[in-house]
Amino acid sequence: MGQVHTIKETRSGSEFLVNNQYTGEKTVVMVNPERYHLFLDKSIFVDLPEACPFLRYDPADRKAYCTVHLTRPEICMDFGCWRLLILTYQGTRAGRIMYQRAFFSDDVDLTLLWNTRIDLLDEPDDELWEEKITAILVKAGYTVRK
Repeated sequence: MGQVHTIKETRSGSEFLVNNQYTGEKTVVMVNPERYHLFLDKSIFVDLPEACPFLRYDPADRKAYCTVHLTRPEICMDFGCWRLLILTYQGTRAGRIMYQRAFFSDDVDLTLLWNTRIDLLDEPDDELWEEKITAILVKAGYTVRK
């Protein structure tokens, strides 16, 4: 998304005017206060120079975060990229796991399952982690797509 979104203007330390390079649409975004400390760390661009200007990796919990998630541009809300897509038994999207282990969902039951079972897993190997969480999700009635 770094090729799509550029920071056109810095309005304060946490408020920015973002330009969509494809559409010309401009959106005001604000860094979420609880993610501001992550936003200050720009080391993600060493390995991912074309990453979104607001994506940050938190080594403490080995997850990536959108630091402007609450005010992100509309294209980001619709963006369908995922590492794992989690579907309900009816086949509708319940959640996504993006980047390494960043979880996004508006599904209350899935979020509870994530917080009480999956987020507690201490598995450093990504392939084994995926296998374990897939088993938990399938047992709970979800379908997982890669």
